[in-house]
Amino acid sequence: MRRISLILSAFLLFVLPAASSPAGAEDAIGVAMDDFSYTDTSAEPANQTAAHERRLSAFMAALRRDISADGRYRPVPSAQDGAAFKVIGGIQKTSTLVQWAKVAVIDVGAKKLVMDKLYTFRGDNDESWERAEIFVSREVMAALATPAPVALAVFDFELEDTTAASAGTSAASDASYLAEVTTSVREALGQSGRYRIVDAGGEAVKARALRDCGGCEAAIAQKLGADQSLIGVVRRVSRTEYTLGFQVRDARTGAVLSRGDSGLRMGADYSWKRGAVRLVSDKLIGSQ
Repeated sequence: MRRISLILSAFLLFVLPAASSPAGAEDAIGVAMDDFSYTDTSAEPANQTAAHERRLSAFMAALRRDISADGRYRPVPSAQDGAAFKVIGGIQKTSTLVQWAKVAVIDVGAKKLVMDKLYTFRGDNDESWERAEIFVSREVMAALATPAPVALAVFDFELEDTTAASAGTSAASDASYLAEVTTSVREALGQSGRYRIVDAGGEAVKARALRDCGGCEAAIAQKLGADQSLIGVVRRVSRTEYTLGFQVRDARTGAVLSRGDSGLRMGADYSWKRGAVRLVSDKLIGSQ
């Protein structure tokens, strides 16, 4: 299985960065699929190379036929020829009755695996290969139907300090805790699989308070190539009380798509991160 895993890693590193965007003129989604690799490590005395080549060829033909039969998809030669997805894999025979199949489906535009699974199937005859193809085909089709992640520009969280002693607080400490909040929220959203986080750094963004700019963050997010924008605010009520809020806009129209507010929470500044992750998990990720 190590050999198959190396094939997947090499593809992600060297092929995907050069891939072009899917052709917009086609309604059907382009899917590229190379022939799977095959390795026999069973050490059986009989030479079964010809039989394995025939069965693998039939397996790939059936898999391509199953995907092409769905009108939502169209086969394309490669990731450079307008493929939105790339299907790659390999099969390894480890003993007389046991074979393993490693299959991955890659979102070419997002450069992200949407499926990466290892299967085992018993037998090495035409019937067992046909059963394996039917199962793998069903799994691949399910992965292709998974919605593509939304490109989300998550801007740095901002602090709104309403405490009477705000002038005496440590700006460096506040900045450190706010950075932890932003990083943790980006990680939570990215790990959800629903979002592809777009880098929203830059001095032009940091120089203004986005919470008071009337939705200007949407236009900035669009220039960054994002579908949506997210801004967040930590409001410090006292040294041990705070509230959290966020707002998501459509980058093209500026329309507010989602917002959330934590209500009053207890805790010092080191607890902001935990509260922010809980808020977006409950109000944004969990609500979809």
